Amino acid sequence: MAPTFSLLVYFSLIFVLYHHQTVNATYRPQAIVLPVTKDPKTLQYLTQIKQRTPLVPLNLTVDLGGQSLWVDCDNGYTSSSYRSVRCGSALCKLSLSGACGDCFAAPKPGCNKNTCGVLVENSVTRTATSGELAKDVVSVQSTNGINPGPSVLSSARFPFTCGSTSLLSGLAKGVKGMVGLGRTNISIPTQLALAFRFHRTFAMCLTSTGSKGVIFFGHSPYSFLPGIDVSKRLIYTPLIINPVSTAAAFFEGNPSSDYFIRVLSIKFNGLELPINKNLFSIDKEGNGGTKISTVTPYTMLETSIYKAVAGGFGRFAKAARVKAVNPFSICYNSSILGSTRVGAAVPQLELLLAGNSSWSIFGANSLVNVNDDVACLAFMDGGSKPKTSIVIGGHQIENNLLQFDLGKSRLGFSSSLLFYQTTCANFNFTSTDNP
Repeated sequence: MAPTFSLLVYFSLIFVLYHHQTVNATYRPQAIVLPVTKDPKTLQYLTQIKQRTPLVPLNLTVDLGGQSLWVDCDNGYTSSSYRSVRCGSALCKLSLSGACGDCFAAPKPGCNKNTCGVLVENSVTRTATSGELAKDVVSVQSTNGINPGPSVLSSARFPFTCGSTSLLSGLAKGVKGMVGLGRTNISIPTQLALAFRFHRTFAMCLTSTGSKGVIFFGHSPYSFLPGIDVSKRLIYTPLIINPVSTAAAFFEGNPSSDYFIRVLSIKFNGLELPINKNLFSIDKEGNGGTKISTVTPYTMLETSIYKAVAGGFGRFAKAARVKAVNPFSICYNSSILGSTRVGAAVPQLELLLAGNSSWSIFGANSLVNVNDDVACLAFMDGGSKPKTSIVIGGHQIENNLLQFDLGKSRLGFSSSLLFYQTTCANFNFTSTDNP
């Protein structure tokens, strides 16, 4: 009787495992969730996905404007489900590829004949190489917007780009590539929406070093402890397209994959700053305007804009000024400034946006604590002729939830969650197995 019992147990286990895998492969989630942490050395935002067959966890740098998911294929990429994308195929055309690739060495991931050639960029170092567009399995975590749910597998048709080991230079230790969230047909938000059939919408909520933020793909709610649905507190402004790519390398005619918004004016302490408003517009060469970036640690401002903003802060609380700490130009004794629910007690900086909306930046996002006693103005001089006049950086969007609705071409933003007595670290990552 013992052998028969053992066989029954064995086949029951196989059935359970098979059923679990089938649920994971066919279950249609309403949304996907990725945890995000901040690397203290590079100030890059990092996440993890699982890819390949068998699955391998990959640590990746988050690039809001990145054109695709790209990973290093030179060093140890092994997968039975890897497929290169043929040149001239429908997916290749969707990628806006401008070249076909051939490789005359033995076939391997990243080296095949007649493949779709795309450009792969490390947006941190502004370096780029050519790469092979490919497809493979990915595994991600589902969510109902309140807790994580079961992990779900894509089909073996999830596109990504094979990059080279050299492109990892400048990225955080242990990172194997970048997660591109940009406005392209092969970026992660678009492809997750296609794979799991939900809206082309994603939301990002970043935290500072030492805590875990979150990226949602798909339907809201976006719930943070103690039960606050931030999707109901969003203000909206249109997303605009820069018709000229802002990448380090691109095929001629391709638009930018970065997310641009239209700033109309900037106020400090309720008063409009004297700024040349032509800088807020994008010219025919793609210069100017305002974009949002996760690979820029602190907001970069065209020199005259920077001088206007720094001048406003420079005239404030002179008694609290202390010697500047490199690379910042204006620093304060933080104990003299005092504190509020939304950070240091400094006047708010206000971006007036298209759509009759206003993005308020309070002390927690306008200043950065460089030590226990000193806080510095967290804006940088981007030069007199930058490609983009304003690049809103990571520090300014921490503890602000940003929703990118690609279908409606609009940005939803919460301003500081500290107002609601919550933070981006308050998503409940306690898992639930209930679909």
